[in-house]
Amino acid sequence: MFAIIDIETCGGKFDFRRGRIIEITILIHDGLSVIDEFTTLINPECYISPYFTNISGITNAMVEDAPKFFEVAKKILEMTENKIFVAHNVGFDYGFVKEEFASLGFSYKRDTLCTVRLSRKLVPGLKSYSLGHLCDYYQIHNEARHRSRGDAVATAQLFDILMQVKSTHPQYKTKGLDDLMVRKIDKIKQYILDKLPEACGVYYFLNEQQEIIYIGKSSNMYNRAMSHFNSKEQKGKKMLHELHNVDFVRTGNELIALLLENEEIKKHKPKFNRMRKADEFTHCVEWEKNKAGIICFHIVPVASSDRAMLAFNGYAQARNFLESMIDEYCLCMSYCGLLQENAVCFHHQIKRCNGICAGEEDIDSYNKRAASLIKKHSYTDPHFAIITAGRSQGEKAMIVVLNNKFVGTGYFDEYTQLNSLDDFMDVINKADYYPDNDVLIRSWIKSNQPKLLSLKPLLR
Repeated sequence: MFAIIDIETCGGKFDFRRGRIIEITILIHDGLSVIDEFTTLINPECYISPYFTNISGITNAMVEDAPKFFEVAKKILEMTENKIFVAHNVGFDYGFVKEEFASLGFSYKRDTLCTVRLSRKLVPGLKSYSLGHLCDYYQIHNEARHRSRGDAVATAQLFDILMQVKSTHPQYKTKGLDDLMVRKIDKIKQYILDKLPEACGVYYFLNEQQEIIYIGKSSNMYNRAMSHFNSKEQKGKKMLHELHNVDFVRTGNELIALLLENEEIKKHKPKFNRMRKADEFTHCVEWEKNKAGIICFHIVPVASSDRAMLAFNGYAQARNFLESMIDEYCLCMSYCGLLQENAVCFHHQIKRCNGICAGEEDIDSYNKRAASLIKKHSYTDPHFAIITAGRSQGEKAMIVVLNNKFVGTGYFDEYTQLNSLDDFMDVINKADYYPDNDVLIRSWIKSNQPKLLSLKPLLR
């Protein structure tokens, strides 16, 4: 069974900022003929511009008393259930209908068939495969161009003709519509999407040799995978050509997904991941107070530091960071390890240093700015846990930081008693330590403002 559908919209893309459905027609086709029909205008709850009125003839006055989408959603759902969604350029119509349902909090999924693609397969060599041109080619009379019923009826007649063409086609007559319509990439896409849940986690794209070629994370792995298939980037298309399988890990929350993705990318170094592959952190920026009580910053090897603020993949990266902080916080080069301490820095001469190096700024004022930099890149508590949602009802997830460093994550039953540090450490799986995990945690804390459970009392 087929649901042949055409919509009119007040926008060119399935994006609510650009347009909504203003008319829809559904023709139910049993493979031989149309057996049921539904047509209605829809109030889009937004303005229809003269441009789109000129295309369809549908005005704001015409839809003023029309039902809103949510009022006909059940009808659309019931009519298209267990049917193949057919349209001319099906991505457009299906995309809008899917997004309208998404706005109601409902995930709309149907198998689709495109009469444009079917026409290209069965009738190659035409100069155009627009509905208007195909109607002219097959002498199909369209009583109402650019109105949903007129175009849907024309599409249904075209569908009938294409089925007749297929029945005598030497290459395709013995093939089912599924085999005819689905390309290899479509089969892979459907296989991938069928495996991935609409849940938070980390997913792994694999090639035919089961090698990991890309690792990603998302609060909705299904939707994120869909975006890969819709990507127009050349690199993304190359990845899809190699894609053969997918694996995934549910995390239950975004922070654990972030941390796991970072660790896994460093471990596997997938060819299509551009970020977070570096796993060697050689230099860091640390701070201390000198004998005069002035906060000083230095670039030192990671191995020799016990007061590291941030770690980097090389000296040049650390220096670039420090130089940018000197400009942002009006710090002194002499107290950032870039000049001999107590020397008057060049920035003071060009009015970009307030003169701490020349005795022209008091220490408290200078330290206040330096401390704000330290605060930005430090935890408010050096020992804490974040307790958040787990992967299922009744489960909790935990992220642990000790001595200002990320230690690991784990899951536990909500009734589990955690009374000692050993209890916490028994729950988590200790992670390989990468300094940029702490950057991810601090950024997540800043954005989400979670309650931190201090572990200081358990260290006594």
